[in-house]
Amino acid sequence: MQQVGTIEEPRIIPRSGHTISRKHISEHALKVLYRLKKAGYQSYLVGGCVRDLLLGHEPKDFDVATDARPEEVRALFSNCRLIGRRFRLAHVFFGRNIIEVATFRGQSSDGEGERTAADDGRLLRDNVYGTLEEDAWRRDFTVNALYYNIDDFSLVDYTGGLDDLRAGVLRLIGDPDTRYREDPVRMLRAIRFAARLGFRMHPDTEAPIAQLAGLLEGISPSRLFDETLKLFMSGYAVPTWELLRQHGLFGVLYPQTESALAEEEAGFPRVMLARAMENTDLRIEQRKPVTPYFLYAALLWEPVRLRMQALMAADERLGEVMALQIAGGEVLSEQLRRVSIPKRFSLPMREIWTLQPRFAQRRGARPLRLLGHPRFRAAYDFLLLRAESGEADPELAEWWTRFQTLDADEQRALVQPAGKRGRRRRSRKRKAPASGGDGQA
Repeated sequence: MQQVGTIEEPRIIPRSGHTISRKHISEHALKVLYRLKKAGYQSYLVGGCVRDLLLGHEPKDFDVATDARPEEVRALFSNCRLIGRRFRLAHVFFGRNIIEVATFRGQSSDGEGERTAADDGRLLRDNVYGTLEEDAWRRDFTVNALYYNIDDFSLVDYTGGLDDLRAGVLRLIGDPDTRYREDPVRMLRAIRFAARLGFRMHPDTEAPIAQLAGLLEGISPSRLFDETLKLFMSGYAVPTWELLRQHGLFGVLYPQTESALAEEEAGFPRVMLARAMENTDLRIEQRKPVTPYFLYAALLWEPVRLRMQALMAADERLGEVMALQIAGGEVLSEQLRRVSIPKRFSLPMREIWTLQPRFAQRRGARPLRLLGHPRFRAAYDFLLLRAESGEADPELAEWWTRFQTLDADEQRALVQPAGKRGRRRRSRKRKAPASGGDGQA
């Protein structure tokens, strides 16, 4: 198994040897870098922003590494707040923009600060401070351990990250088994970076994942929700999903959905999920707003649908809407044990599910009432998704697509009449016939 060791001297790439320019760096990040430098501290851009700048991408965030302690960073910036227990960080605020500043991490408990590990090797707290070199070897992947020095605009590479970047290789720093046990979420990060960057994982980085996937069950559901948002809402949901399933991680996160996928007959859930993720990726590429609850509704729809059918088979008196409500509650309750879903997402999800049977009700005023429902558009899009995957009637989807384009008079003409129901007369009490009666009023 790969074991990366330290080197005596880092590789220094001068300004003339790389493509990073200050004009591509956030002005807020530059302010932080220069103020730290002016105060006498070491000051570097680090991580994904350096990686993305070298690849010609626009970074979403800019992170800074320094030898200044968190309290010293806060003393320099009035717009700074310290966060985190597991990792103590400084956040410097510029309106809605945040520059994250981290103190160099040390490698051993002999350094200044505190480190606490669980019995299974998971790091519970890691605030041991160290040097730039130690910080580099504590990072997760070599391509994320590149430093841009504001002092002379050079790149600093301790781990061979630049070579891996050029080769398109994602390589974990250190012993993979140990690093994954320290923080199992690193397995999800490996999948996310491989999918987003289009890199291949180094064999030693890839090999332990399937065996260690179960370690994710020890991670808090709320943290896994944050990680799955990054996995599925970054514009690379399709390749991410494929890699998650390939390495046995999807079933840990969404066991009910994985079970449904494993037993599929007509391919509905797989096709539907693929289309939902394709649509999400396309909207992100087009810079259109995306709502996580829609994708999560698709992720859990097949378990909900199967549970609804089981409930209705067990109780013929149970209608579709009520069965969907019960099934949705049961599936969500089970799912929350693995990955939490906040109510701001779970409530709209359940509305989307329970509105699906109402699309089949095309008589009288019901279509117009459904059209005015606040969640109609999302539920209609969900119906289209179901129809495209072969799980719902395409004719029904076409009818609703047409119905929305008509004016009010045309809509009233299109709907089927509700049917006149005569006013029920109250029957007079009569004596039962002496013989031959059937007992009906």
